[in-house]
Amino acid sequence: MNTPSFFATLLTVAAKEWRDFARDRRTFFLSLLVAPLLYPLLFLGIGKLTQLRAETQLEKPLSVPVLGIERAPNLMKFLASYGIDTKPAPADIEARVRAQQEDLALAVDPGFAEDWRAGKPAKIDIITDTTRRNGDVKVARVSKVLESYGAGVGALRLLVRGIDPAIATPLHVGTRDMATPEAKNSQFMAVLLPMILTIFAFIGGAHLAMDTTAGERERQSLEPLLATPAPRGALVGGKMLAATALGLASLLLILVSFKVSATLASGMAKQMDVSVLAMGKLLLTLLPLVLIGTALMTALAAGAKSMKEAQSHIMWLMLMPMLPAYGLMAYPLKDTAVWQYAVPFLAQNQLIQKITRGESASMTQWGLYLACSLALAALLWALAVWRYRQEKLAISA
Repeated sequence: MNTPSFFATLLTVAAKEWRDFARDRRTFFLSLLVAPLLYPLLFLGIGKLTQLRAETQLEKPLSVPVLGIERAPNLMKFLASYGIDTKPAPADIEARVRAQQEDLALAVDPGFAEDWRAGKPAKIDIITDTTRRNGDVKVARVSKVLESYGAGVGALRLLVRGIDPAIATPLHVGTRDMATPEAKNSQFMAVLLPMILTIFAFIGGAHLAMDTTAGERERQSLEPLLATPAPRGALVGGKMLAATALGLASLLLILVSFKVSATLASGMAKQMDVSVLAMGKLLLTLLPLVLIGTALMTALAAGAKSMKEAQSHIMWLMLMPMLPAYGLMAYPLKDTAVWQYAVPFLAQNQLIQKITRGESASMTQWGLYLACSLALAALLWALAVWRYRQEKLAISA
C-alpha cells in the first residue's frame, strides 16, 4: 500500500478538520463572527465616547465652585465670558473634589485683592485630583482661560507704564508639527487599534487548534489518526492549516468591519487611512501572527490531556499581544530601529501604527519582520510535530 504524499495528507487532514468543525454550526459561527461583530462596537463606541467627552467638557458651559468668589469679581466675569460659570464653594470643597463630587474648584487667596492693587502676582489655586482623568479636560480649559486673563492684564499694566508688552516676551516659541494628517487622525487609536487587531489575529484560530488536538484526544479520536502511516508533520500541518484558515477568515472579516467602521465613524476616526492598499498591508502584517498563534496553540494543546486544560492557556496568550502596547505607553520607542521588527507583537504594533498613520515601512523592515515571523511559526510547528511524535499523546486522558 502506497503511503500518501506529505501535501496530500496535509490537505486531507485540513479538509477533514474543517468539515468536522463546521458541523457544529453554533461554535463555527461564534468563532468566525464574534470578533468581526465586536470590533465595530468597540471602534464606534470609543469614537462616540471621545466625541461626547469633547462636546460636554469643551463646548458646554462649565460650572466651577470658587472659594473666596467675592475677592475677584472681575476675574469671575472674565471666566463667565468664556462659558465658565462660577458659584460659591462650600467649606468642604477639597473633600468634595477628593470624593469626586466635583471635578475641580478654584480657591482665591485671601490677599488676592491687596496683591492685585499692588501690582504683585495674585494667587489663585485650582483644586483638583490629578490622579483622576475624568476632569483633566475641564482643568485644562480653566487653566487656559486663567492664563489668558493674566497675560492680558499684564500687558495692560505695561502699557499704562509706557512699556511695550512685547519687551516682556524676549523669546517667541513656535511649533512646526511634522505629523501627517493621517497620523493626527489615527492618534486616538494608536494604542488600542494595534492591541485589538493583534489579539484577534493571534487567537483567531485558537479554538479549532485546541479542538483538533486536545479535543480529539479527549474524545479518543486522535489515536486512530496517529496509528496511520501518515507523516506527523503532515498531520500537524493539516490541523494547523484548518485552524489558520479559520483565523484568516475571521481576520478578513475583521478588516472589512474595520473599514466599514472607519467609514461610518464621525470625527477623526473617519479620516483614518482605510484604503484598499492599507487593508492589504494590515493583512500582510497580521497573517504571520495567525500562523504563530495557531502553531503555538497546537503545540500547547498537544501537551494537554483535555480541552479544559488547553483552554486554560488562553488567558496568558491574550496577555502577550498587550505587553508591547502597555510597554510603549510607559516607554515610547521610535519605530525606525530595525531590531523592533524582529520582536513578535512589538513588530506588529509598530507596523500597524505606521499603516494607519499613512506611512510606509522600508523593505528592510518588512523583510526582517516576515523572515523572523515565519521562522518563529516554523519553529513552533516543529515543536508541535515533536510533541505529536511522543507516545504519550496517543494515550487518552
